[in-house]
Amino acid sequence: MEIILFLLLGVGVGTFGSLVGLGGGIICVPIFIFFLSEGGIFQYFHTAASIVGTSLFIVMINAASGTFAYLKQGRIYLPAALPFALATLPGAFLGSYIVDNFTGKQLNFYFGAFLLIIAIIMYLNNMYTKKADVLKIPPEFKFNKKLGICSSLGVGFLSSMFGIGGGVIHVPIMVYLLNFPVHIATATSTFILAICSMFGVVSHLFLNHIVWIPAISISIGAAVGAQIGAKISKKTKSKIILTLLSISMFALGLKLMIGS
Repeated sequence: MEIILFLLLGVGVGTFGSLVGLGGGIICVPIFIFFLSEGGIFQYFHTAASIVGTSLFIVMINAASGTFAYLKQGRIYLPAALPFALATLPGAFLGSYIVDNFTGKQLNFYFGAFLLIIAIIMYLNNMYTKKADVLKIPPEFKFNKKLGICSSLGVGFLSSMFGIGGGVIHVPIMVYLLNFPVHIATATSTFILAICSMFGVVSHLFLNHIVWIPAISISIGAAVGAQIGAKISKKTKSKIILTLLSISMFALGLKLMIGS
């Protein structure tokens, strides 16, 4: 029964994560904290590091599956995806070591505060900025490569530390600072997540931070859900994607901070 529940959770995580370009860690971390840690329904996790490491493993599988779907659709902008992904790697290694110093309550508070700040910024920008629904990068498109690479260095660190994969930062940066169309940003972010999370997972693996039963079960469902999310995103308006993202981030962030 637990494995079936994990598989269903994985499908939901994969669908939503692929749709908004997050990888699913934003859902996994709160669920692990509230339901699968000490005092929860199932007690799989006993440290903050095991929550983060397991979540990041699921993010990696989800992002890899989503990347495959988006490559077939031609929506990943490789001139940005490749340098951004490489720039996340140093921080991904460092973040996996920093999280060992967190207590459970500290993880709740910092992760919640982080989500709240990003959610408010995204929601306000989304309300007052119009973004066209573009599924292909126009030939004349240009972006600030240096800004993107510098931002990616911090994204790698935060993604590995919080187990979220980094898309929660990369998507807003690409959309609002680098002027990427929303659909291209979510697809490109998914590619970056696949690369960044893979290196973060290696560190967590060596540090024994991954709990394998939920990691594998949820990942199988997430791989399926990522394909579903990629198909749904083609028919979803950019404004809806950003609104869903910001509201869900705000709700989860607030609950985590109150619970800490």
